[in-house]
Amino acid sequence: MVFKDIIGQASVKAHLIDMVQHNRLSHALLFLGKEGSGALPLAINFAQFVVSQPAASEPVADLFGGFTAIESGPAYKSPEDLAEDPSYLRAAKLLHPDLHFSYPVISKKPGEKPVSADYIADWRDFYLQFPYGNIYDWLQFIGAENKQGNITAEECNEIIHKLSLKSFESAYKVLVLWMPEYLGKEGNKLLKLIEEPPPNTLFILVAESEEQILPTLLSRCQLIRVPLLSNEEVENALFERAKASKETASQIAGIAEGNYREALQLLQHSEEDWHSYLREWLNATLKGGPAAQVKFTEEAAKLGREKQKQFLRYFNHLLQMSIRIKVLGADQVKMGDQEKDFAIRLNKIASVSQQQAIIEELDKASYYIERNANGKMLFQALTLKLYHIIQNKTLILND
Repeated sequence: MVFKDIIGQASVKAHLIDMVQHNRLSHALLFLGKEGSGALPLAINFAQFVVSQPAASEPVADLFGGFTAIESGPAYKSPEDLAEDPSYLRAAKLLHPDLHFSYPVISKKPGEKPVSADYIADWRDFYLQFPYGNIYDWLQFIGAENKQGNITAEECNEIIHKLSLKSFESAYKVLVLWMPEYLGKEGNKLLKLIEEPPPNTLFILVAESEEQILPTLLSRCQLIRVPLLSNEEVENALFERAKASKETASQIAGIAEGNYREALQLLQHSEEDWHSYLREWLNATLKGGPAAQVKFTEEAAKLGREKQKQFLRYFNHLLQMSIRIKVLGADQVKMGDQEKDFAIRLNKIASVSQQQAIIEELDKASYYIERNANGKMLFQALTLKLYHIIQNKTLILND
């Protein structure tokens, strides 16, 4: 059934179905949601829903023009109706001939001008395995290593060509373009097509950052905002889908802050003792001196980018909990006893303003890690910054 694998987002799902039922569907939609919110699987599920619909008996212009409405009478198929529908089953496997995809790719050979179709088998495998994956996961999946992904001018020409053809099977042609942030000025090639699309053509763009999208593209799309998940939704998904224990699921959900992709990463490395690692870092920073600090930064540099990000996120989470304890009181904050004790100790080392300053530095460091910063240099600089922020407090964080 459509949307059955989407975590939460009940109001967005209802809104999307309502748009179809009441002929309010624009020919260009932009699903905007942060990493781990489920914007991509939500958009793809919606595309599968649309491409599996029968044609209306008579063409009807929708409120935005240019898209033949889906009949909400007997021919309309609800999400429940599509469970065994052959067209939907093909779409669910990303094999429907009228369901097209575009996404950042890399050149396999120097000078080559790649297009999404070169990676379609990889794309199907990736999405079916990691529907909540991010752009880093995708590029690593196709062996990009340190190469930057791109949506090329050649890809834009391919899109124009594919959507100019008649549909093969469905009454509708749907293109899902993931990460339009990777479109440079070549994205302007698509403007006329989006503004005056062929009949029964739907564009679905899926993005994380509104600011990084070409304004000319943004202005031509109907915006669908996809909020982050609640902690409860992440916790339930970890418990029911990923088979985590209730305690582990609850702890991870608090750290992931609505990002299910991050929650899965944290679960994968849940055996990591970030608590002891953080205590070691703070003691090295505050009391250990240069030798201990260098030793720690060398260890941190070996963790790898994903673990470095998770470690900083864990520290960030404890600081936020520490601030909440300071404001609300320890009895009002739900967290494990060990973490709560550590958060209370953090309040003894640093004031709320100092902790907020540390949070800002951790956020900056995570940003630089995403952009392949040198791990050793980054943690050396971060250690010095932490020392100067809390240099007047020197409590050793014992067990």
